[in-house]
Amino acid sequence: MSDPLSLNRRNALFLAAGGLAATGLGAGTARAQGTAPAEAGSGSGSGSGTEGEAMGVDDTRPFAPGWRRFQIGEARITVVLDGVRPGEGPFPTFGEDQTQEAVGALMARNGLPRERFVNFFNVVIVELGGQTVLVDTGFGEGGRANGMGLLRARMEAAGFSPGDIDVVALTHLHGDHINGLREAGEPAFPNARYAVGREEMAFWTSDEARNGPRAENARAVADNVAPFEARTTLLADGEEVVPGMVARAAFGHTPGQLAFAIGSGETQVVLTADIFSQFVISFQRPDWHVRFDQDKTAAAETRRRFASELADSGAAIIGYHLPFPGLGYVEADGEAFRFVPETYQSLARG
Repeated sequence: MSDPLSLNRRNALFLAAGGLAATGLGAGTARAQGTAPAEAGSGSGSGSGTEGEAMGVDDTRPFAPGWRRFQIGEARITVVLDGVRPGEGPFPTFGEDQTQEAVGALMARNGLPRERFVNFFNVVIVELGGQTVLVDTGFGEGGRANGMGLLRARMEAAGFSPGDIDVVALTHLHGDHINGLREAGEPAFPNARYAVGREEMAFWTSDEARNGPRAENARAVADNVAPFEARTTLLADGEEVVPGMVARAAFGHTPGQLAFAIGSGETQVVLTADIFSQFVISFQRPDWHVRFDQDKTAAAETRRRFASELADSGAAIIGYHLPFPGLGYVEADGEAFRFVPETYQSLARG
């Protein structure tokens, strides 16, 4: 092979999950964020004074340097970790309709703490057909005091400037996906067009959203998304973001959430947004309620539908909240499913 990044699907995914991409193949030198050593969520994250500093080698944040790159078919994909959030849980956020004991027991059977978990925030950059597409934007500058909002610095370390982004595609309009759209009051990605689900935008700009229990998030949409209306394409199920990247309806978590399917067949990866938000519960107990799912019944139906399709097809997935880099497969397991992270199995299979 003349191009070291032109790998077959399985070996390309292996390189990404194994971290070889972090050596900087095809992207210059990998650099870690230049901040003082800090625990995740410690409050010493990158602020405006550190973001422009040179990226050093002293980043002790979990999963530094915080990006992985791989290639599937004609798409080059970079996953950037906007941050991690350890905390109490997963109950009652996950398994809201269950008991602490039931949720804790499931976690323990999977070798995890009963009452502590970690949430991940994986932003994806897709290079396809001469276009560079950023999928979601993380917490932005407002999250940096809490160790989040690392996208801007880490995408620079991965070889991207904000001006390189041609399209910002939003899976849905919750704050952890849209708050990175603006920086110091200006567009964070000055050359970008935008794409968002038609039904998603309609809901968050409606009187119901503005005047109801979700009014705070509706204000965030008004501040961060609505100003770009003239440059925004509203997407329906089956429509393309760019050629080769297709929106798929994934309603339930929000009224108009979208997943994005890139490629097809043996070279397909599906960006599953918040369909699967916890790598044990979302798959092994897909019918359990999730606190942040707006329509819990529809969200559970969406989880089961996507999990079944993905288990049948063998397509790879990247989940926004799955353990970084969020890359793996769905395996059927009786009446439920399991998430199988990409580790070394690709190399073993050849």
